Parts: sequence; structure tokens; C-alpha cells
Amino acid sequence: MPSLPAATLPAALLCDMDGTLVDTEHQWLATVAAFLREQGLPAGEEVLTAYAGSPVDAAAERLVREHGVGIGVARTNAVLDREFTARVAAGVTVQPGALRLLDRARALGVPAALVTASERHVADLVLRTLGADRFALSVTSGEAPRGKPHPDPYLAAAAGLGVDPADCLAVEDTPTGAAAALAAGCRLLAVPTVPGITPGPRTSVVASLEDVDLADFPFTRVA
Repeated sequence: MPSLPAATLPAALLCDMDGTLVDTEHQWLATVAAFLREQGLPAGEEVLTAYAGSPVDAAAERLVREHGVGIGVARTNAVLDREFTARVAAGVTVQPGALRLLDRARALGVPAALVTASERHVADLVLRTLGADRFALSVTSGEAPRGKPHPDPYLAAAAGLGVDPADCLAVEDTPTGAAAALAAGCRLLAVPTVPGITPGPRTSVVASLEDVDLADFPFTRVA
């Protein structure tokens, strides 16, 4: 299939990590579920969905505020971080089509940035698997004024690449991440791992990154 003219390509590809490029969203939700069960609290799907795509610090605050966890925010944060990091260190699986998408972006001259709600030490573990050279930069938890669902991480990534967020294509898998990307003004390519993302003027939804080729993706700037 012939490629579209270069003018139709995004100025940058801004990729979420957990659940989008690597299958760590399930590891994160399993971490939250295990913590809730240890506290004697319900850990069903209806509870866990709210934590999909959430930074560890925001999850810790929510667990204390909404579920009455009695060990405090700081300790909850530390436990979640330790357990999730251990799961990631044990190994991650790259999502189907993820490396092909990143390599295709590089071949087309489209820079890629990693924009993740995970901590820097977790992102660095994952980058060993993904290949840090595939990214021009990365933005992790705490490296922007506010985390997802606020737009700050995506705005920081676009600024770091010297491009307008409206000219960028963000790739996300959760409603939390999708809200951040759209609030920043990006076009959104969603590969959902949990319910809650619907197609719209700036949102395309696909079942797998294997279904996407940037050269054939109809990127247009939408107000």
C-alpha cells in the first residue's frame, strides 16, 4: 500500500507504557488487587478499573481516602511501588505490534517519546526491553507538575521535542491516559485494556497495535 505524503504524518508519537507498549497494566492491577486483599478489602474488577493508568502516588492517596486503608499514604505508596517494581523486574511482555510501530515511526522520521505514569526506575527497567534508543525522550511520574489524567506529561513531552501537542499522536490504553492526551490537545490512538474509551473526532480506537501503520494512518489535526 503506498505511503501517504509526509505532511499527513504526526510531528511526534507520544506513547504510554503500561498496557500500551508492554503488558504491565495487568501487573499493576494485580499489585493493587493483592494490596487490597491484604487489607481485607474487596478487589473486584469494578474496584480495580478505577486504578488503571493511575500513578502510584495517586493510587495510594485514593486507597487511603476512598477505601480507608489504615497504614497511611506514604507507606501505601512504598508498598505499591516495591511490589509493582518487583513484578516488572521479573520480566515484561511487549505488546503485539509495539516495536513495529516504534520502528516504523523512526523509519518515517517521526520522533517518539515515552509518556508514562510509572516511576523513573520502573520505566528504566522497561526501556531495557523496549530499547531506549527507540525514544527521543521519556517523561515519567513526578517529572511534570501534575500526572495523568492532567495534560502535563504530554505537554512536557511535546515541549521537549519542540512540537505542538496538536500535531502529535498519543497512544494510550486507559481512560486516565486518554483524558491526559486529549486535554493536552493531542490526537489519540487508543488500544484499550479496560473499558471507557470511545471513538471521537480526535480519538481512534483499535484492537491491537498490529492493526496500525503510521504511513497509512489518517492523521489530521482536529480542533
